[in-house]
Amino acid sequence: MFISSAFAQTAPAAAAGSDMQSSLMSMLPLVLMFVVLYFVMIRPQMRKQKEHRAMIEALAKGDEIVTAGGLLGKVTKLGEGYISAEIAGGVEVQLQRSAVVQVLPKGTMK
Repeated sequence: MFISSAFAQTAPAAAAGSDMQSSLMSMLPLVLMFVVLYFVMIRPQMRKQKEHRAMIEALAKGDEIVTAGGLLGKVTKLGEGYISAEIAGGVEVQLQRSAVVQVLPKGTMK
């Protein structure tokens, strides 16, 4: 009689351990998908933002730039959040620093 009651007391504990393991295994694909998403999409995007921020901070007077709107110009004045760029002879526009997409090599514009 003692043996059967001892088995009865340990049965729910064993079942609870099995439930815990199955719930962890069901969450494994979700965690795996997040890890893959991080390395495929989030991390490269963060790296790209970091490079863009460094490029914008390194802008100097005389740099030839391309804006998000497709304008090509030469930086004439630098401000805290804005820059002035000459896009044609005597035509100067003021742009946000974040609108600069690319810094061209010297001598590209003629």
